[in-house]
Amino acid sequence: RRARAGAQTSLHVPYGDGEGEKLDIYFPTEPSGTFPVLVYIHGGYWQCLSKDESGFAAPPLVSQGVAVVAVGYDTAPKGHMDAMVLQVRRSLAFLVQRYSGIRGVYLCGHSAGAHLAAMVLSTDWTEYGVAPDIKGAVLVSGVYNLEPILHTYVNNALNMSREVAQRNSPILCVTSAAPAAAACEVLVAVAQHDSPEFRRQSQEYGQALRAAGWSVSLLDLAGVDHFDIIEKLSEESYVLTQV
Repeated sequence: RRARAGAQTSLHVPYGDGEGEKLDIYFPTEPSGTFPVLVYIHGGYWQCLSKDESGFAAPPLVSQGVAVVAVGYDTAPKGHMDAMVLQVRRSLAFLVQRYSGIRGVYLCGHSAGAHLAAMVLSTDWTEYGVAPDIKGAVLVSGVYNLEPILHTYVNNALNMSREVAQRNSPILCVTSAAPAAAACEVLVAVAQHDSPEFRRQSQEYGQALRAAGWSVSLLDLAGVDHFDIIEKLSEESYVLTQV
């Protein structure tokens, strides 16, 4: 509510025909002709949360001339993994086609949202007829290999097969950095108090990107856990906000 009260917004902007295919856009306080945009993809193990709770990061950014876009997608059990990945990719294509003033796209995702943002990095944009200028990605406490969750309760709602998990695992989809991608800086952030599996996957995915020629840095944040590592984006002085 604070974010919406303090910014010019366009809420529930449809990027497709599906019920969940909508964006919330928080425009910069003093928009010039062009502006960078931070695209935020929420977590919730692909089955809870929504774009409606995702505006918390907007206030410190819109005050600095950055637009913030919260992406909605169909969570499980209605949405399945292939569809969610496709929706997030389509939302980005829509965004850059609709708003010509965007100068540079920065992805930010948390947990399951970091997984979806990482899948965006492996997109073949020729299929979408656009070439988004993705300048950076901040991947926070993400899941980059879906196979370990196949036999956990998380997969009860997702109902993924091994094939679905493999083709939607960012660590198995790393593409060699094309010239455009080489200009994209990727920050893989993990919390001190994240579980060992989140920490391991973050390190391995960062290494895989670096080996493929991407510009990657790993940030291990002390004193935070899986949740407040992202919630603190509402604070202007927080290290991730500053980055």
